[in-house]
Amino acid sequence: MEPRDDRSGASGEERAVVRPGRARDRDAEGRARNARPRDGLGRPLPYGAPGVPRAPEGVVRTAGASVDEAQELLRAGRPFHAHEVFEDAWKSGPEEERALWRGLAQTAVGLTHAARGNTTGGARLLRRGADEVARWAAAGGPAEAAPGGLDTGGVVAWARALADRVDAEGQVADAAAVAPRLRASH
Repeated sequence: MEPRDDRSGASGEERAVVRPGRARDRDAEGRARNARPRDGLGRPLPYGAPGVPRAPEGVVRTAGASVDEAQELLRAGRPFHAHEVFEDAWKSGPEEERALWRGLAQTAVGLTHAARGNTTGGARLLRRGADEVARWAAAGGPAEAAPGGLDTGGVVAWARALADRVDAEGQVADAAAVAPRLRASH
C-alpha cells in the first residue's frame, strides 16, 4: 500500500488535532479533520470515548488489496470503513473503473444506513450502488474482467436482495451477518 501523500498513512485519530475554541478539528496542515472517535458503523462518539480504528484515507491500493481490505472490514461488521476503502479506489483508480468502485462504496454505505436504522436511505443506496455496479459490468465486458477478482454479479444480487429485505423487514441487526462476498467462491 502506497500512501498518496505524507499524511495519508495515519489514521484519522492520529492526524487530527483538536483545538479548543475552534469550530472544526484541524490537521497539522490546517485542513478540517474530525478527530472524534467512531464506532463500527462510523457513527461519531464523544471525544475521549474508545472507538474502532479508522481506515486510513487517501491510500492507493491495488484492486486486489482494495477488495481484500474491504472484505475484511465487511466481515467484521464495519461497512462504513469498507466504504472508505472503496472510495480510495474510486478516487485513485483508473478512470474506466471509477463507476465500479463508486457503486461498491454506495452499497457499503447502504448497508451502513440499514444497520443504523435508516431503512429508507439504506435500501435506496443499496439499489443505487447495485445499479452502478451492474451498469459498469454491462459496459465493461465479462465479469471475469472485474478488477481484484470481484464477483460483480454476486454483489449486485446481494445488494438488491438486501434492499428488498430491508424494505420488507426493517433494520439490519448485524451488518457482519449480512455482509456480501466480494469474490465468488470456487
